Amino acid sequence: MEYLQEATTGCRRSLARSLTALESRTLSLEQALSVVGTRPVVDDGEWQTLAITGAPGVGKSCLLDGLLRQWAGQGLRIAVLAVDPSSPRTGGALLGDRVRMTVVDDAALKNNIYLRSIATRKSSGSVPVIVEDMTHFLLALGWDKVVIETVGAGQSEVRCAAVADRILVVEGPARGDGIQAEKAGLLELADAVFVNKSDLPGAELHADELRESYQLGLGAPPPVLLTSALHGIGLEAAANLLLSLPASGRSTKARWRERLLAFHERKILESPQLDELLLELAKGSIEFKDALSFIGDAHE
Repeated sequence: MEYLQEATTGCRRSLARSLTALESRTLSLEQALSVVGTRPVVDDGEWQTLAITGAPGVGKSCLLDGLLRQWAGQGLRIAVLAVDPSSPRTGGALLGDRVRMTVVDDAALKNNIYLRSIATRKSSGSVPVIVEDMTHFLLALGWDKVVIETVGAGQSEVRCAAVADRILVVEGPARGDGIQAEKAGLLELADAVFVNKSDLPGAELHADELRESYQLGLGAPPPVLLTSALHGIGLEAAANLLLSLPASGRSTKARWRERLLAFHERKILESPQLDELLLELAKGSIEFKDALSFIGDAHE
């Protein structure tokens, strides 16, 4: 696997080929790490992976572009895994995040940034199970941080907790009152919340409502900041805060629950019998419990 050796020298083409092999399952993470080495161990309290999530239209990609400019300007090497939803009918995905992230075209910064778009494919959550392997591989190659930009499916999106050390939730102005914010399950997992588009009416009010809502909960509340990716407001402070962001510790149990669910989902999706079992279930030839037992036996 010559392309793996070339990836260790910084060859972007070989890096892309390696990630494609991991995604298509023609290369296992164990095989890749046997060539490139293991991911580095960091100090307690320091994060290596950050998930950025939030509802569609709040400006996640534009905000991330601004954060990347700040981090790359400080000399950090950041890899981005941008997850796009796949069509449930055709299986296709737009993979258009590069259009919004202009930092990859900045000659002075682009060597410190790597962007890879990923389709959700069969994954039931917002982050496909293969993202964890890609994250391990990128860190083993020497990238300082890996940022996962998730689909943005709204209140039910919590699967990013299974692969990220920290979770940033991006909100927008006029997203609802404090009760609505409390209903959003992802906010309970957040280590930080940024209210983007702060130049628009309602942003400061929503930030205050979020802070008030967090004060009513258990544990230390996460920081809530106002940002504007369009006008560059608050981006430097936001980037510095994230680099030293501690885990909130408010949802350890929920995070491990998601990791367990992701592990079992992976066993199902990677089963070589999956397509055959789905057809048999559709025809009524086997029962649901029988399909689960087949998948379980295949992984023992």
